[in-house]
Amino acid sequence: MGTAQGSSGGFAPGAQVVVRDEEWLVRRVDPTDHDGWRIEATGVSDLVRDTDAVFYEKLDDIQVLDPYETKLVPDHSSRHRCGRLYVEAVIRKSFLPQVERGLALADNFLMDSQTHQLRPAELALSMRNPQPRLLIADVVGLGKTLEIGILLAELIRRGRGERILVVTPQHVLEQFQRELWTRFGIPLVRLDSAGIQRVARDIPAGQNPFAHFKRVIVSVDTLKNRDLYRHHLDATSWDAVVIDESHNLINRGSQRNELARALEGRTDALILASATPHNGDPKSFAELIRLLDPAAITDIDAYQPADLEHLFIRRTKVSPEVRDSLTGVWADRGPSLPVSAVATAKERAVFELLAAEWIPAEGASVSTRTLFAYTLLKAFLSSHVALLETIDSRTDSVTKALAEDKSTDRAADERELAALARLRDAAAQITDADSSKLAALAEQLTALGVAPGGQLRAVVFSERIATLKWLAKVLPTRLGFSDAQATEGFAVLHAASMSDQEQMRVIERFGLRDDPLRVLITGDVASEGVNLHQQCHQLVHFDLPWSLIRIEQRNGRIDRYGQAHCPEFRALILTCDLDDGRILDDRLVGEKLVEREQQAHRAVGTAEAVTGLYRADDEEKRLVRDLIRGRTVEQSLSETQKEEPGGGVLGMLLGQIGSAPEHKAVPKAVIPRLFASTADYFDTALQEVYSGSPERVLNLVRDADGAIGMTPPVDLQHRLRALPDGYLRERGILGGRDQDPRMVLTFAKPLAAKSLKNALDSKSSQWPTVSFLTDVHPVLDWLTDKVLVLLGRHEAPVMHADVSEPVFLVQGTYANVKGRPAVVEWMAVTGLPGAGTVQPMSQVIQTAGVGADMDGLPVSATAIARLQDLVPQAIDTAAAHMEARRAEYEKAVAGPLEAYRKRLNQWQQDTLPFAEDAAWRRLTRAARERASLVDSLATSGQPPMLRLLAALEGGR
Repeated sequence: MGTAQGSSGGFAPGAQVVVRDEEWLVRRVDPTDHDGWRIEATGVSDLVRDTDAVFYEKLDDIQVLDPYETKLVPDHSSRHRCGRLYVEAVIRKSFLPQVERGLALADNFLMDSQTHQLRPAELALSMRNPQPRLLIADVVGLGKTLEIGILLAELIRRGRGERILVVTPQHVLEQFQRELWTRFGIPLVRLDSAGIQRVARDIPAGQNPFAHFKRVIVSVDTLKNRDLYRHHLDATSWDAVVIDESHNLINRGSQRNELARALEGRTDALILASATPHNGDPKSFAELIRLLDPAAITDIDAYQPADLEHLFIRRTKVSPEVRDSLTGVWADRGPSLPVSAVATAKERAVFELLAAEWIPAEGASVSTRTLFAYTLLKAFLSSHVALLETIDSRTDSVTKALAEDKSTDRAADERELAALARLRDAAAQITDADSSKLAALAEQLTALGVAPGGQLRAVVFSERIATLKWLAKVLPTRLGFSDAQATEGFAVLHAASMSDQEQMRVIERFGLRDDPLRVLITGDVASEGVNLHQQCHQLVHFDLPWSLIRIEQRNGRIDRYGQAHCPEFRALILTCDLDDGRILDDRLVGEKLVEREQQAHRAVGTAEAVTGLYRADDEEKRLVRDLIRGRTVEQSLSETQKEEPGGGVLGMLLGQIGSAPEHKAVPKAVIPRLFASTADYFDTALQEVYSGSPERVLNLVRDADGAIGMTPPVDLQHRLRALPDGYLRERGILGGRDQDPRMVLTFAKPLAAKSLKNALDSKSSQWPTVSFLTDVHPVLDWLTDKVLVLLGRHEAPVMHADVSEPVFLVQGTYANVKGRPAVVEWMAVTGLPGAGTVQPMSQVIQTAGVGADMDGLPVSATAIARLQDLVPQAIDTAAAHMEARRAEYEKAVAGPLEAYRKRLNQWQQDTLPFAEDAAWRRLTRAARERASLVDSLATSGQPPMLRLLAALEGGR
């Protein structure tokens, strides 16, 4: 007899070890080049309790507790709650194995149960992926943040989410951080401009902030700064990296692309998210996919959707499963109404000049000057102030070129300056009173109910910053707001001169019900990723982008998951009937695109299928060039689609390639449970840990609605410092100068949802007063660690149960080469003494009545001694059972890995012989790394690690 551990020496996560005569719980195991295994552990014995430490196999004397030497002890607690808690705690601390592909936490979050939102996690954890890597490309508004939260929680439960990095645009940092904390209990430290200053105060100078904070959210603009963070990134490895709005990573050689490539090589899981995942170029899209898996695409010029279906998932609002899931939780989209604004006489004069001197009547060749003519037109369709700004900028540029003798055509430039002067004179004649669109906007907002003291909110979009600032200045007066009321009731949002903190504060205010902000005037900085739907369902396009995608993105700010009211859209259409019959106003492009976007949304749920293009800038450039050549908007869209018949590979990808079969049930993990619910486990644990007096020790108060108020003890406060800083500060979690620490928790979803809604409706904060307790919540993790030390070192409880013979509950684990659990089996060993047998633990504990209704009768010392003598046989029986099933385990693990190994070999054969030197080196390195990854995921080939958890005795 004796222990037989895996190649990691039995140091698999969840194992208990003794180092320096103290007991530790192994959290993470990683191989090193020279020092053997690197073990991250948390202290569980009194002297080191809750202390995090790192040990090295060759430098420290690390003793794995031998299951044969487990001491059985009687459980005298009421209804054996101590023993039940201990077994449940071990199960909760044991990471789910590599072969477990079912979801363990699907119903444990503060969100409605939507099957379509579980699909990304299901796909990422499938056996086709040696690593959890996925591009989530659902269209705007479907809840990609929630899908990411589900996947991250599942990774945490598997021990693959200890170190998490989330990268987002700066203006959605707090929004993303708040969603992950309030709905999933996953805390992220925000390292925005304010967070960086906070870090400087909290950690030693020069220390890697990513080593100090294990779960971080940071903006892509901050992170791509080589001087500030890149050297820290190069020294940091992650379990999971999330990159939101990942379409910005495509351009090879850009800072963002370099950042993505650096992160890809330093993380296990990689989650990319984008509603517009590519720019229409299959080669560029292939580069994005290769971030996830370099072996997925052999030939970037010829690949098929089937090559990517394990890495890519995309659904629209009209996808059957999505449509059925959203019934009753997302209000149907309202109309997109064109609002006519007939040009005034002074506006007409500008149109006539544009038609006579700038915009050719017939098709022309595309040149810098003809392109700029349409820039002037678009500026004027925004506002006269935007036109004046554009004219002045161009005048300065041309004048400078002439003065510095850099003009390539002096005569043409001089003619242009004269034309610009005439156009400026005409535009300068327009006053605020002459703006027909301003008058129409004021009329529409008044009709909707935007007024001093009114409750309705509206978001107004414009492309031009000059227009935004002008509207903020003149619109409040038109709507009857005083200067003081306008200061609180109107806000401008743009990225040109606003810091990330200022942008986030404006967005936060707009989502607070009691905040007086009523009209948000914003540029397209708010068209990607920003939630504006909490208190708003009215949107007005003051000017229209010449892009269906951009219109769709704007509309998606209020038409998204969780919208309670029918979202409505209005587009101001400036019209002017010119003497020559031509149309140069918003009827030329804008009105047509609004109509086409609405049609596309109803038909297929996305505008991209209409344009055949997938980036707003490319779409607009293509359209302008076609207009110059004399084509109509309809002809331009039609020609674009014809160029890639059937949509090509990207067109097919924009369908539902990569999504699971409709309505197929999402598999759920099978895990033994000794408590009816997590809430039951939590309540029982508090009673046992605090000797029946948590109310006194923790100042714990329970309300009838499910609220649990408590003063967090010092050891818990230490852990809570990882929570979002805004939440800690605003909710007084750690106390302060004039208050004691206080935290309010709940398992009641209705209460938590109400608290979150109240926070979103409040005037001062969007952080709820009540925190929803998920299975990955830090408070639950803290309590589980305290349960694990209820028993002494290397002890297992004996409980009286409804069994006819002794039963030994044993955990068996096969680790992979990386030291992570590849296989975990929960066994109930019976038939001892004699030829022992093994049954599933879940089945036996249910049959034996191991639960809150146990009789809790004491087990005699004689019976315990008899059970103690059987311990070696129980361990031998469990070991023999796992060895007998080794081939089955190996097949479950090795089968998918072998399939991937074959794909990897084929990729090498098809790619490497034709690569140039630099590419060959890069691809060779990638192939070597992928092959090493596959090898590391195979089971180690060593005997299993076994752990005796408890014994059940039925005698009296």
